[in-house]
Amino acid sequence: MAQEHPLIIQNWHAHIYFDASEAAEAEHLCVALRDAFSLPMGRVHTVPVGPHPRGSCQITVSSERLANALEWLVRHRGKFTVFMHANTGDDWQDHTAHVVWIGPSEPLNLAIFQR
Repeated sequence: MAQEHPLIIQNWHAHIYFDASEAAEAEHLCVALRDAFSLPMGRVHTVPVGPHPRGSCQITVSSERLANALEWLVRHRGKFTVFMHANTGDDWQDHTAHVVWIGPSEPLNLAIFQR
């Protein structure tokens, strides 16, 4: 039997999805999450970027803070959908198999990832 390689998760990305008219409210949520756990926050994109179907903001979450950040997002996300994925170095797997949705899932543009 072939031995499986361990899955190494470097960290997680939480993407808060929003429509352009909700950008200020979504940014407030992202900043609150960032400040609650001292997490790195990316730019707020009001248009789809990469595989993401709507505007989004990315927060990087360490594995050590994942459970607390997930719970915080469930309690505070309001109307926003949150897409979280592991970062293992395999973008396809990270955006298809290593994912968590808080709220309704949305189709991603996976064509940008080479298979």
